[in-house]
Amino acid sequence: MTATRLTDITTGLGESPVWSTMEQALYWVDIKGQAIHRLEPATGATATIPLPEQIGCLGLARSGGFIAGLRSGLWRLSADGRPVRMLAANPENTACSRFNDGRADRAGRYWAGTLDEPKAGGQAHLYRFDHRGLTALVDGLLTSNGLAFSPDDRWLYHADTPTFTVFRHPFDLAPGTLGPREPWIRLPSSAPERGRPDGAAVDSRGRYWTALYEGGRVQCYGSDGVLVADYPVPARCPTMVAFGGPDLRTLFVTTARAGRPADELDRFPDSGGLFAIPVDVPGLPEPQADL
Repeated sequence: MTATRLTDITTGLGESPVWSTMEQALYWVDIKGQAIHRLEPATGATATIPLPEQIGCLGLARSGGFIAGLRSGLWRLSADGRPVRMLAANPENTACSRFNDGRADRAGRYWAGTLDEPKAGGQAHLYRFDHRGLTALVDGLLTSNGLAFSPDDRWLYHADTPTFTVFRHPFDLAPGTLGPREPWIRLPSSAPERGRPDGAAVDSRGRYWTALYEGGRVQCYGSDGVLVADYPVPARCPTMVAFGGPDLRTLFVTTARAGRPADELDRFPDSGGLFAIPVDVPGLPEPQADL
């Protein structure tokens, strides 16, 4: 299956694609460009919403608008992307930490991880946000990423990108608690392209789809953690995937361009673009945060 570029919008560091079934539109962010982008695939209409600081992740809110992980903390955004109020401050040092990857669970909690920008001290965390506030549940991470839930809500998956590892935790949806972490998928750090697990999504069959940063492809793993399929992307650094389209059989892929070497951009001129891959198994509707 071929990845097709969808718009002329080019992001420095595209991330966090989220499909709105109500609007039949895709939202995604540019971390470096401090913006949210919107695309209606049926018409090709696009819009860009500038933000006052870097945004790492975006989620739909049940009451309308969004929840967003900005450098300073988790924020409530209006439907037009305007920051309304801070929900929880980033408890880490914002000079070297920002929120990176997030997703709501089916009970309406928002889960978001941070990035330890020096990637030296393992100071990043995975947090849960709900009516009790912001709670750190996983520590010792370099880059919290790849957050997803199994369709039966028995497992929470997340990756620590620089360690080439996807982990899973037993997950109890009702209280929002995690069991012990275990390594689930390990990518070979010795591979020539050194593809690392970045953002992810789970389809309706429970298969885990991950974008391989610096790997130039998207991989699909069965619920048993065994590789099922491998799809090339015309960019060296895909960053995250999301299911969308009228039947949720389109896999949207964001990519990065900022900081990439000139010879790489010569080979992959569409780096930073948004791509779509048709898939046979549909995804799941994106849960919305209860704010």
